[in-house]
Amino acid sequence: MAQFAVIGLGSFGATIATELVGLNHDVIGIDINKKFVENIAEQITHAVIADATDDHVLNELNIQNCEAVVVAIGEDIEASILCVLHLKNMGVEKIWAKAKSKAHHMILTHLGISKIIHPEEDMGVRIAQSLSYPMVSRYMVLEDNHFLVKVEIKEKLHGERFNHLMNHAPEIKTLLHKRGKEILYSIDPNLILQMGDVLVVEGELEPLRKLSARFK
Repeated sequence: MAQFAVIGLGSFGATIATELVGLNHDVIGIDINKKFVENIAEQITHAVIADATDDHVLNELNIQNCEAVVVAIGEDIEASILCVLHLKNMGVEKIWAKAKSKAHHMILTHLGISKIIHPEEDMGVRIAQSLSYPMVSRYMVLEDNHFLVKVEIKEKLHGERFNHLMNHAPEIKTLLHKRGKEILYSIDPNLILQMGDVLVVEGELEPLRKLSARFK
C-alpha cells in the first residue's frame, strides 16, 4: 500500500483518487472547492478543503511523503503551475500534472515533472493504474478483475532470471517476450532479462499486484 495525493477534485481528479483507493492505496484529496471535497469525502482516505497554491498548506499535509502527487487542477493554469513549483521546492520527486493547453504543456515540460497528462488522451482510471503499477506501459481490461498487461523491464530487474521473476506470481501467464525486434512466444525459464525487454502478461488483479512489488 502506498500513499498518493490528488490536487484538484473535479471529475478527472476524483476519478484518479477513487480508483487509487480501489487499488488499496491511501489517498489525500485536496481542493479549494468545498462541494468537490464533500462529494468525495466518503470515498477516499482523506479529503481536505484547502488552497494547494499555499506552500504552508502542502507542508502541513506532509505531501512530500507521498509516493506521487497528481496535480489535476482544471481551468486555473496559474494555480496549477504554482502548485507544481511548490511541490518541486518541497522535494517531491514524482509529480504528474494535467495540462490544459499547449502553452500549459510547454511550461510544465520546462519544470521537469514526471508526466504531463492530457485528459482527452488519458482517462483517470488509466492514470491511476499506471501510478499503482510502475512497470505497466499499456493494459487492457479483458473482464472484471482480469487484465492483459504490457510490462517493461527496467534497470532494477536487469539480469534477473525470467522464472525467478514470475515465481512471485505463478498464476500469471506470460504470452510473449520481446527484445529489440525479436518476439518469442515460447520463453525459456532460464532466460536472463535485460533492461528494455518487454513482456506481455495475462492475469487477475491480485497476482499482478504481487508481480508489481518486484518492480518497485
